Amino acid sequence: MSTTIEPETPTPTPSSRPVRRPGDQIFAGLATGAGVLILLVLAGVAAFLLVEGVPAILASPEEVGNERAFVGFVWPLLFGTLLSATIALVVATPFAVAVALFISHYAPPRFAQGLGYLMDLLAAIPSLVYGLWGVTVLAPATVPTAQWLADNLGWIPLFAGPASTTGRTMLVAGLVLAVMILPIISAVSREVFLQTPRLHQEAALALGATRWEMIKMAVLPFGRSGIISGAMLGLGRALGETIAVALIISGLGIVSFNIIGSQNALTIAANIALDFPESSGLAVNALIATGLVLFVVTFLVNAFARYIINRRSEFSGAN
Repeated sequence: MSTTIEPETPTPTPSSRPVRRPGDQIFAGLATGAGVLILLVLAGVAAFLLVEGVPAILASPEEVGNERAFVGFVWPLLFGTLLSATIALVVATPFAVAVALFISHYAPPRFAQGLGYLMDLLAAIPSLVYGLWGVTVLAPATVPTAQWLADNLGWIPLFAGPASTTGRTMLVAGLVLAVMILPIISAVSREVFLQTPRLHQEAALALGATRWEMIKMAVLPFGRSGIISGAMLGLGRALGETIAVALIISGLGIVSFNIIGSQNALTIAANIALDFPESSGLAVNALIATGLVLFVVTFLVNAFARYIINRRSEFSGAN
């Protein structure tokens, strides 16, 4: 009995390279171009600040108007910038985390959604409005508190006094900055809290944990890096704020930890906004050089925040 063997049809081998459609190629090109453009703009800004700021950095003390040359000129401004941003960060971070936890784990869904929208809208308010609110409302309201702090806690350098009678102090500037960065920290923390694996939360509740114990054991450890990164992003915003700080305080070239007195250290951004219109010659280069210092500090803060985000450890288990 003979059997006929049919010839085998060759199976098509899959192509090693996926087929790229024209739309995919166009989108990839646009995305790559946008990324390269951002890098070019960043490099251009850095090059401009460096070229225009070097003459002031290398100038003699007589030309800059300070006995320690550029370092003595920029140090009080850098100190005021870091002090105001630190006050804002210390005040805003606990409130932002609390609001994020309330929206993500306590509030009813409909109310939480509306409250989330309201928090995000805080970031859309112009800084000029915050500055006017700080000068007309917050500053006068803090005068009695500042006087009490000076009378009872004056032994602490932060409240050494004498307290300002107008309320336009570094403390008020820090509180206004805290309100401004509150939606940034809250939004980042809220999104991280919502990504906490459901199995981890249910397991903690099944073991008899209360809602707060579940948050403490499952949600906060998972969102720790998100809180840190959100705080660093908010710090970057506070470091570069200009108009709101310029409206509240009229600083001097001093270094003082007293945050309730009338003599305050001005920030770099506010000093540039106030002095640039009337400056000329080397004074303009000095202001640009201070902008270079602020650029470097802000870049380092945001780079650190990105580093924290990239190193966020993933929990095992289903989401």
